[in-house]
Amino acid sequence: MSHILTDEKLTGFEQKLREEEYGAATIEKYLRELRSFQVWMDGRTVDKEAATEFKSYLQKENYAPATVNSKLSAINGFFGFMGWEECRVKFLRIQKQLFRNESKELTREEYERLRKAAEEKGNRRLALLMETICGTGIRVSEVPYITIEAAKRGRTEVNLKGKVRMIFLPKKLCGKLLEYAKGQKIDSGEIFRTGGGRGLSRRQIWREMKGLCEMAKVEETKVFPHNLRHLFATVFYGISRDIVKLADMLGHSSIETTRIYLKTTGEEHMRYLERMGLVT
Repeated sequence: MSHILTDEKLTGFEQKLREEEYGAATIEKYLRELRSFQVWMDGRTVDKEAATEFKSYLQKENYAPATVNSKLSAINGFFGFMGWEECRVKFLRIQKQLFRNESKELTREEYERLRKAAEEKGNRRLALLMETICGTGIRVSEVPYITIEAAKRGRTEVNLKGKVRMIFLPKKLCGKLLEYAKGQKIDSGEIFRTGGGRGLSRRQIWREMKGLCEMAKVEETKVFPHNLRHLFATVFYGISRDIVKLADMLGHSSIETTRIYLKTTGEEHMRYLERMGLVT
């Protein structure tokens, strides 16, 4: 039986992802990668050889290995949904990185400059949003759970992808959130909204943060919502030195995932070596 990638099959896959409560951003990404594969296939029959050829094509186009694997993940997921198991392709092997990439690491000082830039541009909402993400370690997909009710309680319960976790909000942050909401005449529900009353999208948050780079004098490669979560993890671990507590705070089911957030830079490793004093 020949396998042809059609719009109807993609719609079925999308419905399945929604039923399994995948995030909107993840669904959008999977469909984008699959449509790219569909265009490349140009109506040809899908088989293992074609999928492997597409993998080689991505490498020749100089996509980063992690990007190639991300695209293959969407394709393999679709193959699994369709029962086309024989078409699956292996991921690229990526050597484990020992150190953080300093060119992409947001420092506390840079975060403060970004927040100050948002205030100076009159974007109080963005300044407070960055402070909320950085001060709690929430994912950008969890921003809708920051509500009036949560700010009054000092905590919020997040239920995403079948996982439930509690996020605690610092008292000082709660005060700022309620003050901001009062000024915006928001009496209940989500605090971070557009002028039309809708929740902020991931793309809008990303775009507004990028708009601060020039004024804050921070490289664009460092400015995106998830880096605020990384900064939270680094600071929290520096105070607690408890990776289990940090995993709970970040909502990780595996400590190995949390370890990724705690990689030090090569420069930090060198400082440790110099301090050892074992070379005379």
